[in-house]
Amino acid sequence: MMNNMLKIIQSHLIWNYFSLTQKDLIVEGKYLVDIIKPHRFKDYSFLVFPFAKTYEGFLKQLFLDVGFITHMDYISDHFRVGKYLSPNMMHRLKEKSVFASIRNQTTEDLAKKIWQVWKDGRNEVIHYYPHNLKRISYAQAISMDEDILQTMVRAYDQLKNHNTNQYET
Repeated sequence: MMNNMLKIIQSHLIWNYFSLTQKDLIVEGKYLVDIIKPHRFKDYSFLVFPFAKTYEGFLKQLFLDVGFITHMDYISDHFRVGKYLSPNMMHRLKEKSVFASIRNQTTEDLAKKIWQVWKDGRNEVIHYYPHNLKRISYAQAISMDEDILQTMVRAYDQLKNHNTNQYET
C-alpha cells in the first residue's frame, strides 16, 4: 500500500505544495521502507522519522498559509506545533489555538485526526521516556507513515485547497 500512497501523493497538488526538502524526505523515507526488512530490528521508529519531519514542516507551512499562525511563529525556534495543535490547550490559548481554528474552519473530526497523527506519529515515536519506551514494529511504522501521508492530503484538501481540483491533469 505504501507504493500506492506515494503514487497518489505525487499526482496530487500537494506534491507541488511540498518544499524540495519535504519531497526529499518522503522519497528517502520510502527508500528506507523498501530496503529495510521486517524482523531485523527491535524498533522501527527510524522508518517514521522522515515522514514525521515532513509532517511538522508541512503543518507549519499550512498553518501559516491559512492564517492560523504568524510569520514570526513560523520562523521562531520557540513555536511548538504540538502545543498549539493540542485540544487540551484550547482554553488556555484561546484564539491562538490551531486545534480550534481547524475545527472552526472545517470539522472537529479533521482537527482530531491532525492532532492524533501528530501525537502518535511524531511525539510518541520521537520522544524517549525511560518508563515507557515505545517500540514499534515494521507494520506499525508503515501504517504510521501512510497515516501521516493521508492526513497531509486530507488537511491540504480541506484547509488549503478546498475550492480547486486536487489532482493534476
